[in-house]
Amino acid sequence: MPDRAAIVTGASRGIGFALADALGEAGYGLTVSARKPDTLVQAAEELRAKGYEVQDVAANMADEDAIREVVARHRERFGRLDVLVNNAGVGIGAAAADHQTKFVDMQLDVNLRAIVLFYRECVDMLRAAGTEHRNALVVNMASLAGKSPQPWLSVYAATKAAVVAYTSAMNKELNAEGIKSVAFCPGFVDTDMTEFIRGTVPPEEMLRTTDITAALRFLLHVSPACVVPEIIFQRPGEAI
Repeated sequence: MPDRAAIVTGASRGIGFALADALGEAGYGLTVSARKPDTLVQAAEELRAKGYEVQDVAANMADEDAIREVVARHRERFGRLDVLVNNAGVGIGAAAADHQTKFVDMQLDVNLRAIVLFYRECVDMLRAAGTEHRNALVVNMASLAGKSPQPWLSVYAATKAAVVAYTSAMNKELNAEGIKSVAFCPGFVDTDMTEFIRGTVPPEEMLRTTDITAALRFLLHVSPACVVPEIIFQRPGEAI
């Protein structure tokens, strides 16, 4: 049984997969989750092939019972939680007059509500880890859009701004118990989720997943006396 364990949501591809890979390389037992079972199983097999201890639990982050199942399966398998990565997210663009309620609700549920529910379901394990080593960590995936909202991505930006605010509140609430929270706020990262913007921003000018994993590795090694509440990742010359 690994000495440390982590949950990573949205882990079947892109940033989530890269963060899970970094945690596995660091010796963490992993529970990885994503909505689509087929791509999640493939990602989990890739991680296992590297020698990591991994279980995969497919779940829709808009489903409260599914979130509970992810945490329950993790608790049963590993019995502890040192790092929680709330990475799953969805962005659907629309003009103010064209918002569809189902897409508004989806973004609110997956991008924000799921994070609140994961804290609720995981806080006992995080508190135990915080008591043990004072360095329990929660990474909440926000976005540069949450710092600099743009037209047509208004709902997405609003959810990500809320993630930043919630992260700040969790630090004030839980730091004394050895639990640190950080909001990652990246601009465009070169993954399949940014294909829609490649006509405007070439892939070679985008951030890399290695930029995000480098930040995670840094956070895993800071002392208990150091809290990093927010990291903004932007391209050279990009204004917020």
